[in-house]
Amino acid sequence: MKTQIREMLAQYASLPSAADLDDDADLYAAGMSSHGSVQLMLALEDTFDIEFPDNLLNRRSFSTITIIEQTVTQLVAGKEAA
Repeated sequence: MKTQIREMLAQYASLPSAADLDDDADLYAAGMSSHGSVQLMLALEDTFDIEFPDNLLNRRSFSTITIIEQTVTQLVAGKEAA
């Protein structure tokens, strides 16, 4: 999943260096904008057939590749359990 997230970061969040970033690197410090994070969120929702609830629509949810992966994994698991 981290490879997919990196590809999406490059394509939708204007982070062409995403492949070289550490999993725990601050994506905003690396250059991701709030607009980029929204584009990334939409791509994640489409790709994984999930919806981010309002309580996860915050800067922290999209701050690192590790956190994005954990969040998406939880949302996918929640969808499958429903």
